[in-house]
Order: sequence, then structure tokens, then C-alpha cells
Amino acid sequence: MNIVEIKDINVPELAPYARLTEAQLRNRLHPEEGLFICESEKVIRVALAAGIEPASMLCEHKYIDTQARELLSGRPDVPVYTADRAVLSQLTGYELSRGVLCAMHRPPERRLEAVCREAHRVAVLDGVVNSENIGAIFRAAASLGMDAVLLTRTCCDPLNRRACRVSMGTVFQLPWTWLDSYAQLKALDFRLAALALTDNSISIDDPCLKRPDRLAVVLGTEGDGLSDTVLRQCDHVARIPMQRGVDSLNVAAAAAVAFWELGTPPAGPA
Repeated sequence: MNIVEIKDINVPELAPYARLTEAQLRNRLHPEEGLFICESEKVIRVALAAGIEPASMLCEHKYIDTQARELLSGRPDVPVYTADRAVLSQLTGYELSRGVLCAMHRPPERRLEAVCREAHRVAVLDGVVNSENIGAIFRAAASLGMDAVLLTRTCCDPLNRRACRVSMGTVFQLPWTWLDSYAQLKALDFRLAALALTDNSISIDDPCLKRPDRLAVVLGTEGDGLSDTVLRQCDHVARIPMQRGVDSLNVAAAAAVAFWELGTPPAGPA
């Protein structure tokens, strides 16, 4: 391995771990140069298995011969910056999760048509800005029968460090891309079902929601939910029945319920 002992935490090579914001890492002006940070061995392992290329790794001394060596097997040119925990905490401002971070190259943005080509059930996130909610929704979507996730440009980046970690790496397993217009989904023959509390909403278990061959489940921003403009573009507005006077769920919890009810059921035994 290409092991580099950290002697100066201010060197430019360490900027992705300490001094660059999420927006700077993303590099909108030159997206081909964009990076993101993966945290924890499990998430890094899933990213590598999905074909994401590492740029460098930051690792505690004691994990050099275990986690780092296993993760970077066959990648001798990837620099592994290392120091003991106290130095790394000074660099990053927090203790490393399980002792390892990895700066990775952002994959190219995928075209909507390619992401949706084989999809029958997609999740659409409109203005969801909390990184933990994004990660939790991806994890639910991957496990509960959704084929892809689409996000409006006002959403938090799914490759945000915390979103990646909370998703447990499912952001690398489930196809996703950005959505610029609901008309794009209509053009691909998707019916749109919005989750919202309105007077004309139907129950999430209404049979009409399961009939479409292609269904997009639309979830809105934390707090305000979906705008009237978005609701008017949807074919159905669905609600999750509540008890004990509770009027709503956190968007990630609501997403899990909706995906369980409306996602593609797992294939049975052949």
C-alpha cells in the first residue's frame, strides 16, 4: 500500500477530509473532478463493490493492516493517509467511525431514461433536505421493493457523507438520478401517487394504487410536505391512516410504510 504518514494536517492532499464543504467536494463547475467522502468500512466496501473508484483513504494506524489492506487490495496507487486517533480527530473535527474514511470519485450523473428503463416502482423525493432522511429513505427503498430513486434538485445530495452512512451503502446499490420535471415521468408512462394529507386523499392501501404497471411514489420536504403545484400534477394523493390523534410521520418513516405497501413484491420461489 501507498502509506503516507501525516506530519502536517494542513497539506492540500487532506483538504477533502477537513477543509472542503460538501458543495466544494461536489464541484458543480467541473463535475468530472467531484469527490465525496465515504465513512465506515461497510459503506466503503459496498461503494467499491459497486465500482466507485477511491481517490485516497484516511485511516488510523491500528487499521492499516486490517481494514485498509482489505479494502484497497489490488489498488497500490491509492494513497492511505494515516496517524493515530488524536491527530485524525484534530484534522476532521470528530472521531472517525471505525477508524477509516475514503475520498471517492463521484460517478457520472445518470440519465433519467436509463434509470427508469426497467423500473416499475420509483420513489420521488421533492425538496427533502435532511441528509439522515435521505439515507434512511434510500435504505427503505432498496429493501422494500422500489426500483429507483429520483430527486428534485432541491434535495440533499445522496452522496453526502452522512446520507451515505445512514443508507448503509444502498445509495450505491439502487439506481438514482435527478428529476427536473414531473412531465418527464408522465412521458415515461408513470402514474404519480403523492403522499399528503388532503381532503381528497385516498388510503395508501387503496387497490387503485397497485394497478399501474409504472408508479412513482412522491414524498415532500420535511415540515411543509408537497406544494399544491406538485399535488395538481399527481394522479392520486394517498394518506397513511393514523391512530391516537397523530397526524403525520417523519418523511423517512412514511416512505418505509409507502414502499412496503406499494413496492414491487419480492419474487417467490421458482
